[in-house]
Amino acid sequence: MKVLFIGGTGVISSACSELAVSRGIELYHLNRGKSSGLRKVDGVKTIISDIRNFEATKQAIKGHHFGAVVDWVAFEPEHIQNDIALFSGRTDQFVFISSASAYQTPPEKLPITEDTPLDNPFWEYSRKKIACEALLREEYAKTGFPYTIVRPSHTYDKTKVPLIGGYTALQRMKQGLPVVVPGDGTSIWTLTHHRDFAVGLVGLLGKAAAINEAFHITSDEWLTWNNIYRIFAGALNVEPELIHIPSEVIARYDPAIGEGLLGDKVHSMIFDNSKIRGLAPDFNPQIPFREGVKEIVKWHEENPDVPVFDERLNHTMDKIIKDFSQLLGR
Repeated sequence: MKVLFIGGTGVISSACSELAVSRGIELYHLNRGKSSGLRKVDGVKTIISDIRNFEATKQAIKGHHFGAVVDWVAFEPEHIQNDIALFSGRTDQFVFISSASAYQTPPEKLPITEDTPLDNPFWEYSRKKIACEALLREEYAKTGFPYTIVRPSHTYDKTKVPLIGGYTALQRMKQGLPVVVPGDGTSIWTLTHHRDFAVGLVGLLGKAAAINEAFHITSDEWLTWNNIYRIFAGALNVEPELIHIPSEVIARYDPAIGEGLLGDKVHSMIFDNSKIRGLAPDFNPQIPFREGVKEIVKWHEENPDVPVFDERLNHTMDKIIKDFSQLLGR
């Protein structure tokens, strides 16, 4: 099968690229050819084009027909409108990478299934993903455009630190500094290794039964935020100092982080993966978070010059902790 990934070198898409190639898929990447350094994938053919340049991309894909096209970098309804115009009649399946943050937030009940309503009043990113999904459903109703929607949750690889503050929080723990944990740290979160996610995604490619359907693909392991931080501390061989701060307070100091908390991470999220298993029966997450953390810590120790320590964020964390501690009189 001939498949096109728009993007293809990101945290999630790189693992999907590797698995697709290993399974004999003729894989193309469409991108600007500038961002493969950290996650270069062998065996991929590259079409050099900027997907945001409609006319250039139209010329670049001329003469191609794909069994499936996966857009990893569509975030706005306009992006989906362009995809429909570019790939109508050029693919048997168009896969839009949406987000599990599109689900009802906070959820009325758990576990989350694909029938859970889409409604996130807290995060514009999620609302735009919802709007993108709506466009695809409308186009299917009008023309039969063969879409599939995939909703990842918090997916990581060895380069990505899934803590509030990312690499900066990891370094603070290594230095024995306190770290900010949202709420009381007891909400339940789901973290998925990118190689586990890839099994589900690649398993959907070329499946007629996936057309006009949506799937989330997540781990079945559920962890509290307190435990997530303690697992990292254990891998670093440090004793963590966790400072619990209400997410609404964090949002006042750093709106960008706050949107992701109030619109996603602060709420307990447990997913029912029955639907993806129905079409991709080999999907069975194998990498526990403790093993994933070991990969992350090892990679960052071996590549100290690649990640960037965010001094502004570090200062913000110090200020949040200082101000909140004074408020509580400690």
